[in-house]
Amino acid sequence: MSPEGVRPGRPVAVVTGAAKGIGFGIARRLERGGFTVSAWDVELSPLESRQAFAHAVAMDVTAPHAVARATHKTLATLGRIDVLVNNAGVNGPTLPAWEYPMDDWERVLAVDLTGVFLCCRAVIPHMRERGGGRIVNISSVVGKEGNAKAPAYSAAKAGVIGLTKSLAKDLVDDGVMVNCVAPAMVDTDLLAEMTDEYVAMVKAKIPMGRLCTVEEVADMVAWLAGPECTFCTGAVFDLSGGRATY
Repeated sequence: MSPEGVRPGRPVAVVTGAAKGIGFGIARRLERGGFTVSAWDVELSPLESRQAFAHAVAMDVTAPHAVARATHKTLATLGRIDVLVNNAGVNGPTLPAWEYPMDDWERVLAVDLTGVFLCCRAVIPHMRERGGGRIVNISSVVGKEGNAKAPAYSAAKAGVIGLTKSLAKDLVDDGVMVNCVAPAMVDTDLLAEMTDEYVAMVKAKIPMGRLCTVEEVADMVAWLAGPECTFCTGAVFDLSGGRATY
């Protein structure tokens, strides 16, 4: 997690929630694709047993001062931010709205939506000054359709889609492309936070009959962050196994 091994001139990608799960997979894929990765996460200890990224910052995406500090640290060490991947997220409990605790509602919205906004707000001025950049937000097919017993997660991920489209229009003349990925349920350790009944219910909605993999999400993000993506902004890229209908 030190800057040792950083290669000057390589593009820099910030990935939030990069210490494990989807974020770790995305960060590793971008690293293999030629990026220097700055891993942002509220808890970096999962990286201690793995080969460290070039740079890592312990931070909380829900705290404006922490986001600003992480941005400053990354720029001070690596000199640039070419790509921002807003992946950090939580699921929250699986309960209907009338039983949903307010503190869980606020926590899910803070991490899954406000955190995306705060990271974008902090990094965009640098990208505009440099004359370009890529932002990839991780939403969910749930943001399009909603899931029963997931009111906060559904609302937050729908908000990420709307925020993505708004930012893309604001930045279209600045060379900054903003897109989002909307996977179906992904096979990660976070499934342990959900009931077996809920996982079975969601899996049954996927025509392919399986969950999305971390590698599939990471490959899509890598394309959106890479030089081949030249005419896509404000778009939602589905990884739903046939579930998405629009």
